Amino acid sequence: MADVLTTTAIVLAWILGYSALCALKPFGRCRRCQGEGERTTRRGRLKPCRRCHETGLRLRVGRRIHNRASALHRAGTR
Repeated sequence: MADVLTTTAIVLAWILGYSALCALKPFGRCRRCQGEGERTTRRGRLKPCRRCHETGLRLRVGRRIHNRASALHRAGTR
């Protein structure tokens, strides 16, 4: 019984922490260019990152879910 409560508390703490992170910092570093905004090609040239459009930032998954849920709620309550 104690293992279940401990696991539940850990998961709940992780969810709350990630929610707070998404609220405070909705953008994270782009994984493809590591936040640089540019990628190196095979020939060694620099190219703009197509995934983040040269900003080096991407919207976090949790924030994307929040935005979709908010839009769905707004559309349903009009």
